[in-house]
Amino acid sequence: MKKRWKFLKYIIFSCTLSAAAVVSATGCGKFEDIAYEEAEVSSLDISVTKETAPAMEEVDQTVYVTGSNVNVRQEPGAFGAVITRLNTGDSLKRTGYNQSWSRVIYNGATAYISSDYLSTKKPEPKAVGETGEGTENLSEGVKVSLDSSWKYADFAKITSGAAVLYRSEAADKKGITVCVNPGHGTKGGSSVKTQCHPDGTPKVTGGTTQSGATSAVAVSSGTEFLDGTAEHKVTLAAAKILKKKLLAEGYDVLMIRESDDVQLDNIARTVIANNKADCHISLHWDSTTSDKGAFYMSVPNVASYRNMEPVKSHWQQHNALGESLVSGLRAAGVKIFSGGAMEMDLTQTSFSTIPSIDIELGDRASDHSEAALEKLASGLVTGVNQYFNK
Repeated sequence: MKKRWKFLKYIIFSCTLSAAAVVSATGCGKFEDIAYEEAEVSSLDISVTKETAPAMEEVDQTVYVTGSNVNVRQEPGAFGAVITRLNTGDSLKRTGYNQSWSRVIYNGATAYISSDYLSTKKPEPKAVGETGEGTENLSEGVKVSLDSSWKYADFAKITSGAAVLYRSEAADKKGITVCVNPGHGTKGGSSVKTQCHPDGTPKVTGGTTQSGATSAVAVSSGTEFLDGTAEHKVTLAAAKILKKKLLAEGYDVLMIRESDDVQLDNIARTVIANNKADCHISLHWDSTTSDKGAFYMSVPNVASYRNMEPVKSHWQQHNALGESLVSGLRAAGVKIFSGGAMEMDLTQTSFSTIPSIDIELGDRASDHSEAALEKLASGLVTGVNQYFNK
């Protein structure tokens, strides 16, 4: 027997699957500007709970919508019924605010709308043919810098760079933002150290930084392919192809870097993704030379690590995203290493509050031609679709 369920923000699935195989529909971040289709899943022992809406600062201000087809809901969160959809320039009275949601007055009643799509500044009308958000010729995104007020931002040491947020112009907009993080690519990053865990405890596995250390390289320089090509150049090339495919598929994309150097360390990258994206995918190639295939860095099965926040609240999401990406890569014909996962205590995982994964797309001996990168990107998009049930 099969049942239909809505896959919404703030839903937690509790089932009889093993922890590593749990498919989390929690999502994270802001799924609020589209309506979701129902998806069929096998009947399982499922319980559904709603997360309490975060507190709001009381305000009294006029705000303006900055996107198209933005949902206005009866309650904050993707579980709230959609009252209407508004477009750029529509005005509302805002009475409550937090980083995720705003409480507004619509037609005399209280309603809620994503804070990401509101501004206190009235948008300037665009001339016919002018490039900008909402036009077919959108080519430039919006820079996103680290906000010092964001949770965990004060742990970052290299913060002067900026990510870029691109909005999809596809007909089927998903209303979901994917952070694409090309690994490495921060000049001087290997000479700076940042704290491994928010609570100061030591790493529980080895890696670039040894087990037991409490501080790690802020951004490592990465490896080098057997033909002499630097890893950071290949991760960037792959990220640009993935960005293009995701935008065409209807996803918005937060690009951590689009050049050989961005002055954002691993914590800064993670915190920006936490606040501006719905999932975080970091692209890497392993340092081995056996053409071992792709795999993701899973959350170590160590009780102390899995009980540390924010890992405790999100580790199942991380692993579920990794499983989906590996599944998509496998479907695209990409070679997969072993079972597709390797346990690793990463700075990114330790500070992530959204589904977040380091995906190793091969190693130093792997083919990194344009055709190979296209194949990998297609597999990753399939994996993203699987994770968000699109």
